[in-house]
Amino acid sequence: MTNDRVYVIGDIHGHIEKLKDVHGWIERDQSAHGAATIVHVGDLTDRGPKSAQVVDYLASGMHAGEDWVVLKGNHDRMFSWYLQDPPKRDHILRREYEWLHPRLGGYETLESYGVDMSLDGEALHEAACRAVPERHKEFLNALPLCYGAAGAFIVHAGIRPGVALGDQKEDDLIWIRDQFHLSRADHGPLVVHGHTPVEEVFHYGNRVNIDTGAAYGGPLSAIVIENRVVSQITKRGRRAIEPPRR
Repeated sequence: MTNDRVYVIGDIHGHIEKLKDVHGWIERDQSAHGAATIVHVGDLTDRGPKSAQVVDYLASGMHAGEDWVVLKGNHDRMFSWYLQDPPKRDHILRREYEWLHPRLGGYETLESYGVDMSLDGEALHEAACRAVPERHKEFLNALPLCYGAAGAFIVHAGIRPGVALGDQKEDDLIWIRDQFHLSRADHGPLVVHGHTPVEEVFHYGNRVNIDTGAAYGGPLSAIVIENRVVSQITKRGRRAIEPPRR
């Protein structure tokens, strides 16, 4: 665990304008409370219109020294694996799906890089590999899986209950849903995650879900955590987020 305050931003899914707006709200909060690390929970790409711009903005900001952490989401892994030679399909996907399935948003990502989407198969893959800058590929491949700060364990999808945090597997950290969501166990740190859209930021007691469906037209949400106390960062300032009373 590091520092006693941290900001966390949910799943972005190619919405650069929403991301810049949220960064602006955080900057205003930092002007009042002091600087702290900003963590992004992953899913930079897919479904939204400007995945290339999101990746470039985050990679460029970190290269320039911004105190940002960007975690790996399942969509980021699917994209980076597609760019391998030969392309690699994510084994967690249902049998009928691949990254370029219309429900997953890979086409929108390639369009944002200017790829000719009239191509298919090997020709489309070759065009994609040429269009995506090497520094974007390196950035996506190097994304970490988790980050600890302010009494929280921040990750894209969640953790497997009952497994020590240091023994968690990548597949679970970026893909898990039901077993994590249904658990009422005390995981030690407060687990902060995205991956599964909810209507609003929700504090479940042992976890906080901050994916509010930017991929589907919803807002991009952000929170600040100070010693496990959670507040949402909004255009109008902070809003307390508390777990339900038992």
